[in-house]
Amino acid sequence: MALLEVKDLEVSYGVIQALKGISFEVKEGEIVTLIGANGAGKTTTMQSVIGLIPSRHGTVTYDGQDITKMPCHKIVHLGMSQVPEGRRIFQELTVYENLLMGAYSRKKEDTFKEDLENVYKRFPRLAERSNQIAGTLSGGEQQMLAMGRALMSRPKLLMLDEPSMGLSPLLVDEVFDIIKDINKDGTTILLVEQNAGKSLAISDRAYVLETGSIVLSGTGAELAASEEVKKAYLGV
Repeated sequence: MALLEVKDLEVSYGVIQALKGISFEVKEGEIVTLIGANGAGKTTTMQSVIGLIPSRHGTVTYDGQDITKMPCHKIVHLGMSQVPEGRRIFQELTVYENLLMGAYSRKKEDTFKEDLENVYKRFPRLAERSNQIAGTLSGGEQQMLAMGRALMSRPKLLMLDEPSMGLSPLLVDEVFDIIKDINKDGTTILLVEQNAGKSLAISDRAYVLETGSIVLSGTGAELAASEEVKKAYLGV
């Protein structure tokens, strides 16, 4: 059974239909990527899945439970977390306070220290800057903080929206290595990413979105080898 199953999902902004009945699934332990051009519907998909945008039609099932009409905060309690596009950290809070906010949904406070130590181990720069105001961090450090904050809720499914956006090539490599490590440690990943080459290289499976519809799907390797994908997204 899929950890996340999306069926015939339709989302509209007024008269504009952003998603036109898309269906996809994410199995436990996988890295699944959604690729596509700007305006294809990738971020809308993410936000609809986690309950930030209501759908007009279709269903979203997570861990065997229908969450289609469930509010976002309840979905987070079920074990889903998102790193939003643009990071959206709490700029005026410290690094530590941002991580504390990430753990708000946790019922057992006795594991907070352990989780904090794990985040600091994964992101040593956050440990060094624990008391620093988050808005003064570099772009790469802010991305790591956004990822660390999401991990503080101990998600089964971590959704990342454009995690490499605006980063230097060296930091992009580091972020993708971290994503692979998070997955190896047992967290299922749903990734939205414009860097198709790097995202397909780490993905078990992937889907291509165009103007609100899924037009291609397959393993990461299959899509990376597709002439259509090469021409449209890999610059080959």
